[in-house]
Amino acid sequence: MDFSLTEEQTMLADSVSRFIANDYDFDRRMKIAESNEDFSQELWQTYAELGWTAMLFSEEDGGLGGGPIELMLMMEQFGRGLVVEPFLANIVLAGGVLRRAGSKQQKTGWLSEIIAGTLQAALSFSEPQARFDIFDIATTATRDGDSFVLNGQKSYVINGGSAELIIVPARTSGEQADTSGITLFAISADVGGLTRKSYKCVDAHAAAEIKLDDVRVSAASIIGVVDEGYATLQAVIDEATLAVCAEALGIMRAMHDKTVDYSKNRMQFGVPIGSFQALQHRMVDTLVACEQTQSLLLWTALLNIEGSADARAAISALKYQIGTAGRLVAQEAVQIHGAMGVTWELDIAHYFKRLSAIEVLFGNADYHLDRFVDLSAT
Repeated sequence: MDFSLTEEQTMLADSVSRFIANDYDFDRRMKIAESNEDFSQELWQTYAELGWTAMLFSEEDGGLGGGPIELMLMMEQFGRGLVVEPFLANIVLAGGVLRRAGSKQQKTGWLSEIIAGTLQAALSFSEPQARFDIFDIATTATRDGDSFVLNGQKSYVINGGSAELIIVPARTSGEQADTSGITLFAISADVGGLTRKSYKCVDAHAAAEIKLDDVRVSAASIIGVVDEGYATLQAVIDEATLAVCAEALGIMRAMHDKTVDYSKNRMQFGVPIGSFQALQHRMVDTLVACEQTQSLLLWTALLNIEGSADARAAISALKYQIGTAGRLVAQEAVQIHGAMGVTWELDIAHYFKRLSAIEVLFGNADYHLDRFVDLSAT
């Protein structure tokens, strides 16, 4: 496999990295996180102007034609910067559904606005009873003439509080845990019968609980084909899993680097603690964990580009790696920093919180280990 980046990909990674270094330092990030706003609207418009919101979409859809490698490069830098703006929710999740299954009219309307940064969107992929099984959908959509009536509850809807357009997977036929019978609906957030309770999570990202009580929508709100939405939903969640794994690698790298720097300056017994061999061994272990994760991330991204039959299994292997190696790196960083590692004022604590959230997002290590075994056996 060729692991070298193209000139355009290198420029993309450099541009995001420079932005994080120059315009998104920890103090600015914390001002956003501590504000009453879910994210910075000003910065979101900057992302759109820089072309980042268009990166993953085809030129035909008004995008720049990027793919898994571009997604990986951007998300890794977003991890280093602890970016809270809803790139995952808008571009990877909601945008991913429209990119794969949206009609020309839906793309011209909703997708073009998402790319321009003028429309906030969300995908409500999770329900309270489902845990990590995205096919476990109790929300129902009952046909009533030319309309559908939706009833149900969605949990942990990323960007759900700010979203103006919410994509809702609902069951139009079959049993609750069937993969068939799932239909994707695009619903305006101000439609009658939809209520939401928004909140900020431990990692400073925003989410919402959404309840649907006799929400009536027209057939024009259907994305794709009735009863056949699961394949699209699964593909989007797989891509989003790859995205947060890349973000997690950026966090792991940042935590390792900051811990090494801290060990060179923190004095104990008259010498830097980095001179203690026991701590050196532990920091080598975290470096190895980062290198192994990066290798697996590159391999997974390339398999997804090639459309390999092993791509889904590789994503689960990668998510398992994040859940285990990521925890090692995070815990070592906090412990080596001592009590400072859990203070609000130090960035290490916030990296730890975001990595902890990613660990369970789209399935934890145990879930993906089981999924990897199942997929490898078929």
